[in-house]
Amino acid sequence: MTNIVFLGSPVFAVPSLQALAKHFNVVGVVTQPDRPAGRGKKLKPSPVKAAALELDIPVITPLNLRKEPEAIAQIRAWQPDILAVVAFGQILSKEVLYLAPHNTVNIHFSLLPKHRGAAPIAGAILAGDDEVGVTIMEVVFKLDAGAIISQRSIPLESHHTTRNLTDVMTTMGAELLVDTIPDYIAGKITPVPQDESQKSYIGKIDKSDGHIDWNESAVTIDRKIRAYDPWPGTFSFWGEQRLKIISGKPVATEGITRGEVTQVDDAILVGTGSGSLELVTVQPQGKKAMSVADFGRGNPDFIGATLS
Repeated sequence: MTNIVFLGSPVFAVPSLQALAKHFNVVGVVTQPDRPAGRGKKLKPSPVKAAALELDIPVITPLNLRKEPEAIAQIRAWQPDILAVVAFGQILSKEVLYLAPHNTVNIHFSLLPKHRGAAPIAGAILAGDDEVGVTIMEVVFKLDAGAIISQRSIPLESHHTTRNLTDVMTTMGAELLVDTIPDYIAGKITPVPQDESQKSYIGKIDKSDGHIDWNESAVTIDRKIRAYDPWPGTFSFWGEQRLKIISGKPVATEGITRGEVTQVDDAILVGTGSGSLELVTVQPQGKKAMSVADFGRGNPDFIGATLS
């Protein structure tokens, strides 16, 4: 039976660990150290560590795997046939990448070479791609640049957000990893080098990225609302009040001033650089999310206001 060492940390890596444990012999897990959490700042294990302990799989938690030879020695002692990585959170040395006979594979949550980097699902939404998917790739000593082993995709729909797509992608990635590893180890798959001319990057998203610029088009703003759900969220200012825009939809209109709030029939619209954004759900500062209709009834002076 294939021996696998799994390297991962956050909650969206857990489905892959669980799927691998059902079909292969996961001989060890490498994850980030326990971190202080909550009001009491008590040490809390990573989601992957918690899952591994439930599965009775040995775990190590190096602070910096590249600088801890005893951790590397432990991985070697587990005698893995292959290493599988899902958002481990540390850069791996060449010594680790090529430690196992079949080296190291990784799940990346985009259709590479598109959207290399830290936020691939958000990147696909922001770009307005027609489809989104996952890639199993060989890990090399360059960001998300390894040869493609397998891919799987679904259409990118207007209701998709980073939040709901993350659930879909983690399950899809886990299933694809399980399906791919046997044929890859058996030499039945020839990895395909990425087309460097088609590469794109999505860097780490900053909290300030969520501030809506009403000079942008309604389509662009809608993409940001969906891409930045759940974090950092999108927001605007109504006077001094911060107003989160939880959901909306672009509407083709003309003649509405950018940032101006207008009511057309039952719809509450905000003018943009091209078209208008129909607000659906908002969250006033210090309150719970609510429909814009409820917000408008409680704040009649919102109609005619200018958001900034």
